[in-house]
Amino acid sequence: MAEVIALGLVAMGGWHGGSDALVTVSATLFPSLYPALSVGSIVGVREAAGAAPLFLMMLTIIVSDTAQYYTGRALGRRRLAARISPNKTVEGAIGGLACGALVFVVAGAWWLPMVPPPMRLLLGLGIVTVGIAGDLFESMLKRSAGVKDSSGIIPGHGGVLDRIDALLFAGPFYYIVLKYL
Repeated sequence: MAEVIALGLVAMGGWHGGSDALVTVSATLFPSLYPALSVGSIVGVREAAGAAPLFLMMLTIIVSDTAQYYTGRALGRRRLAARISPNKTVEGAIGGLACGALVFVVAGAWWLPMVPPPMRLLLGLGIVTVGIAGDLFESMLKRSAGVKDSSGIIPGHGGVLDRIDALLFAGPFYYIVLKYL
């Protein structure tokens, strides 16, 4: 597979080998694969499990993001990842974990009834945790690119990717868990 990619890059004139091969190939493939695989897994959740479990994941992320913001504003003292996202706090993350997992457990009784409550709790915590990782990852991408917002389409919200960054990480996680549950 790597040889095919390298040949394609050589044919396009964008790469001629060297010590930066991995960086070049990664930078070439990442912008297409990251969102495509993530959105594909979200579509896969809808196809495999239905609309209700997909909405449950989305609701969990929305509630968690909101709880992180308000808990962090009210109680936040310790920075979660100061160099990546200076406004995110440990207290906000804990508030988001608690509220998001609670929503997943309670609403999951209706929308994912085949999963027992202890497993729903673990799954809810997992979804929120990878969602926080997705949020931090998006912040890291923006910082490394030297931009504050990923786009100007949604003013005041940091762009489209800031609205879906947690979903882009939670989708593949949720899909895999539901597939093997």
